[in-house]
Amino acid sequence: MVLGRVVGKAVSTHKHRSLAGKRMLLVEPIGAASLDPVLCLDELGSRAGDLVVMSNDGKFAREMCNDEQSPARWWVMGIIDDESQIAAMLPRNG
Repeated sequence: MVLGRVVGKAVSTHKHRSLAGKRMLLVEPIGAASLDPVLCLDELGSRAGDLVVMSNDGKFAREMCNDEQSPARWWVMGIIDDESQIAAMLPRNG
């Protein structure tokens, strides 16, 4: 599990058949080994700016797509409602 901040949604006119109709978000990991943004499947309705818990369990992501050949890997598993509870763990801006 990794914390991340949603920075936007991904839109594509051509994608793998298993991702048709799936909502994909661009999420920047927080405090992870790599801070490069990742594409996450989202079934929870996260929005830009939301703090989320994401997982890179590719097996479950492929189950979400009902396709064992899907390239899906990351998915949003929870939205943090109250950031004050984990504020000490978040990096400071500036």
